[in-house]
Order: sequence, then structure tokens, then C-alpha cells
Amino acid sequence: MAAAKSSAAAPDAWPRLAITGEHTPPTSMLVDGKPAGRQTDKVREMLERVGVPHTIDLLPWKRAYMKAQRNPLTCVYSTTRTAEREAGFKWVGPIVQSDWVLMARADRPLRLRTLEDARPLRIGTYAGDARDEFLRSRGFTVEAVQDDAVNPEKLLLNRIDLWAVASRPELDTMRRLGRDGQLVPVLVFNRVGLYLACHPSVPDRLVARMNAMLDTMRRDGSLNRIDRRYDGRTGNDRRAGKNSGQNTEKNAGKQPL
Repeated sequence: MAAAKSSAAAPDAWPRLAITGEHTPPTSMLVDGKPAGRQTDKVREMLERVGVPHTIDLLPWKRAYMKAQRNPLTCVYSTTRTAEREAGFKWVGPIVQSDWVLMARADRPLRLRTLEDARPLRIGTYAGDARDEFLRSRGFTVEAVQDDAVNPEKLLLNRIDLWAVASRPELDTMRRLGRDGQLVPVLVFNRVGLYLACHPSVPDRLVARMNAMLDTMRRDGSLNRIDRRYDGRTGNDRRAGKNSGQNTEKNAGKQPL
């Protein structure tokens, strides 16, 4: 019995983690003033099962990402794991899979067989996003904006030719982004995993424990259960706050999901 106890870390054995994310309903959002959403709830339940004391703070994406890059014992979700980012973090996940899609105007149906076919075209991206980094590093003509909601308007005004977006089945992305049929997907150019990306100071033993717990949650159906909780939710109801950068959830790893 003593040996079994010594092999399991007590909750107070783990360091407190600062978790950051972005306001992207229904993945992560404020509900009744507290961080919630599909990926938020998955991350929270995983941390609680492991017994990790933590805070969750929803911020603008670049700020959330930079905090995890610079601040010890800080992790950011949902972060695309790419070759360019690999060495900068310790990774927990994937939490979910995502397709990268190029959208075009429906009245200008571009025929793209491969990503290379898009090289002469102007692609709208979100500044600091993994798709922006990916396309920019490969020499594509990208026009980054600080608010991704600007890109569909630019596309409809012919100020860009394509818009690079992330598509996730649970978010019903294509229907929501299609603008009532005005925009259509023309190429899926990558499939990636989205992770909890942790500062290198997070102990390897804790990263391994979090990954093992996420695998357990995947097998026991917990991840699917959380997804079902948000079926039909867009995060735009009266309880989902939009001022996401000013609220922090303090959690000692004991509160139920």
C-alpha cells in the first residue's frame, strides 16, 4: 500500500500552472463570468484529475501565446503543434484535430488541386496564427490582420483571393463561415493537432502525467461527453461574455467540472 501511495503524486506535489487561452466560442469563452467551452472543459478536467492547482485566463491570442512562451509554469491552449513551434514548448494532447482550409468566393470558384496552386494568390490570415506562420515561412503572399473577422469581408470585397481558416467538425465551421453560401471551401491543405503547449519549465514528469490522463479521458469517453455538452452551442447566448481578457478563474484542482 505504501508503495502504491509513493508512486502517485499528491495534488500539492505539483506546481501551480497558469493556463491561458483565447475567447473563441464555443471552444473557449466566458459563461456566467467563468472560462468554459469544449476545449476549456477538457483542459480543466484533465488538470483536476491529475491534481494540478491552476488558473485559467482568456486573453487575446498573441498575448496568451506569448505568456506561455515567456513565463515559467505557463501553458496555452488550443495551440497548433507545428515543426516551427516544436522545440519551444512541451506538449500535452492532442486535445482535438483541425483541418486547415482555404476559402474563396462562391462566385469565383478557384480550382486548387494542391497548395502550390495558390502561390500566385493573396491569402488572408490571422496575425500570429499557425496558418499565418506556415504560409509565410513557405513564401506565400499573405495579408495578416489583427482580427480574423475582417478576412471574410476582405474576401467579399476582392481585397484578398483566399482566406486560410481552421475547420473543426464540432464547431460546424464551414456552415458558420460560409456567409449563407457566399464563401466556399476550395482546398484542405493541412491537418493538425491542437494541444496544450507548456513552457519548458513545466516538469517532464507532470507533462507525462497530463498526457496519460488525457489518453485516459479519450478512452473512457470523457472528451466525447464534454463535446456533447456543447452540441448546438455557439457561445453567443446571454451567458457567454465577450470581454474575455479581464477574467481569471482561480482553481485549486478541486472544483467539479
